[in-house]
Amino acid sequence: MTTIDQYSFENKRALIRVDFNVPIDSKTMKVTDDTRIRSVIPTIKKIINSGGSVVLMSHLGRPKNGFEKKYSLKNIVPTISELLGQDITFAGDCIGEAAFEITHNLKPGSVVLLENLRFYSEEKKGDLDFAKRLAKHGDVYINDAFGTAHRAHASTSVIAQFFPNDKMFGYLIEKEIKSVDKVLNSSEKPLTAIVGGAKVSSKITIIEKLIEKVDYLIIGGGMAYTFVKAQGGQVGNSLVEDDYLELANTIIAKAKERNVELLLPIDTLIADDFNNDATIKSCLTKEIPNGWMGLDIGTESIAKFEKVILESKLILWNGPMGVFEMSNFQNGTAAIAKSVAKATTKGAFSLIGGGDSVAAINKFNLANQVSHVSTGGGAMLEYLEGVELPGIAAIKH
Repeated sequence: MTTIDQYSFENKRALIRVDFNVPIDSKTMKVTDDTRIRSVIPTIKKIINSGGSVVLMSHLGRPKNGFEKKYSLKNIVPTISELLGQDITFAGDCIGEAAFEITHNLKPGSVVLLENLRFYSEEKKGDLDFAKRLAKHGDVYINDAFGTAHRAHASTSVIAQFFPNDKMFGYLIEKEIKSVDKVLNSSEKPLTAIVGGAKVSSKITIIEKLIEKVDYLIIGGGMAYTFVKAQGGQVGNSLVEDDYLELANTIIAKAKERNVELLLPIDTLIADDFNNDATIKSCLTKEIPNGWMGLDIGTESIAKFEKVILESKLILWNGPMGVFEMSNFQNGTAAIAKSVAKATTKGAFSLIGGGDSVAAINKFNLANQVSHVSTGGGAMLEYLEGVELPGIAAIKH
């Protein structure tokens, strides 16, 4: 398989699938988080500096029926230009004649952004003819959109067949794959996985996969209460999935069998209502009174989790420890984020993935202090679970 560093881009048009599905302020129409755009700048610059030109394609949001002004990629042109340090051309369509006219004779160093792919329903349907038309924009195809690699869409997997000898990953996807492989296949020990978030049901497959690999499994967030209740604890009005109590016990038994230390919160910050101004107190996680709910991990739990994290060589973090969006319940998530950053400075490799974990690491300004922050929540989880992602498979095979 060709890599981006082996390929000669001179006088070639590189058609790059990027993930510019970024948050935009509905009033100013300005990008509010440019992480996903910044992450592919190295790939774009590599091609320009190698004498090639670039055609970028992406989706934005979930438009229903064709063009919608709020989902036009024209809104993000200023951000891309600023980050790239040069003007870029915007094509008001992705398969119209005017767009082909722009991309037909591109001069080396030029960068073009096509309009939102999802203004055409054929994109999500994985339509072959749509993919064939998109392919006319480039001489070489690069997939650098890890966030959509788990989708079998026209621009992410179907299009690759029109570039049998000229298809490859960009630097971002290369880094994403290497990061997950490092966590799952490295011989370095101990490996600690921190899994949080609201529900066990959404993380079953990943937990089962991780038990085969990790030395420590820390479980926090809302899902912890299902495990605590499964072991006979009283969890009051905390979030619990009663249908998964049996499965929680199976996971606990499996961890024991494999000598994996499974850590649950010892103490919990509880509230009498689900809001920031509720009455708050602390108690043992297994002794939450009726009418109260656990919304964050307590100080003893933080100390216990921190000790394990700081002794780890490899760390995977997916999911917050509490309702960190509310200031009174963000302490646990903030403490874990700081511990992961501290462990990284001591030489550990840390991978942060999943929308809420990424939001947390950014909220506490620690993204630059961990090894890798994944740009693909769902894609990273599926890749960790061992699923072959369509966007990855299309390049590899």
